[in-house]
Amino acid sequence: MRCDHVLIAVILFFAAIAIGWVASMVGVGGGIFMVPLLVFLNLVGSTQEAVGTSLAAIVFNSISSTIAYSRQKKIDYKFALALLPAALVGAWLGAFLTEFISSEELAIAFGVLLLYVSGLMLAGKEPKELGLLLRRGLDPHGNPTPLLGALVGLVAGVAAGFFGIGGGIVMVPAMNIFLGVEIVSAVATSLFVMGPSSLIAAITHFFQGNLHIDLAIPLALGIIIGAQLGAWSTAKVSKVFLRRLFGVVLLYSAINMIWKGAQGLIS
Repeated sequence: MRCDHVLIAVILFFAAIAIGWVASMVGVGGGIFMVPLLVFLNLVGSTQEAVGTSLAAIVFNSISSTIAYSRQKKIDYKFALALLPAALVGAWLGAFLTEFISSEELAIAFGVLLLYVSGLMLAGKEPKELGLLLRRGLDPHGNPTPLLGALVGLVAGVAAGFFGIGGGIVMVPAMNIFLGVEIVSAVATSLFVMGPSSLIAAITHFFQGNLHIDLAIPLALGIIIGAQLGAWSTAKVSKVFLRRLFGVVLLYSAINMIWKGAQGLIS
């Protein structure tokens, strides 16, 4: 292996530790960081390739986080089973749809999605303080109805396959803000669900030629370590500070992705 390849692998490994740490704490797969990282370092030829490579690493984030959160008994398996079937279908559909949109348009769409999430994070409030709870979607036992579970799972799955994320940016706000699920449980459940859906999307991208295994390996190794650190740190860090810090990083990533995509369309 050439020296520059070793350096790239080392950079990705240590970056993935930090990404896995933060991602595991807030319940996302880490694609919101990995996709911009791969694109801005010019390690991939298109956003689709960054998406496919990111998804492969997210699978390992899900596995590592699930092990850690299951020990803490924070995963709501009833919620997870309500979301999972549609999430699997959505993941395949999202990955399939990337074949019909340009890399520049995908980058802009990804950036716009990040703007939404960054707004929620920068607010710094507990989601329940936003007053958006949607109790009609729950049954008498507090679990999502089949229709609502399918809807949230489908949207999260499409987001996972299309944008190279784990789907947590859909599932966590949906469970915590709209359905009132406790934040740590929403985070843990989201990370559990995104494993199978990310795997389906990653396999689809692999057969489309959008997955760089040489880049995915150091990302996966780093994110496994980071995910354990994130799950351990969840109860030890101020949620308000973490949300705002996360929001600043997301806002920066969103602006850069939109700018890069717009430049490509103009040129």
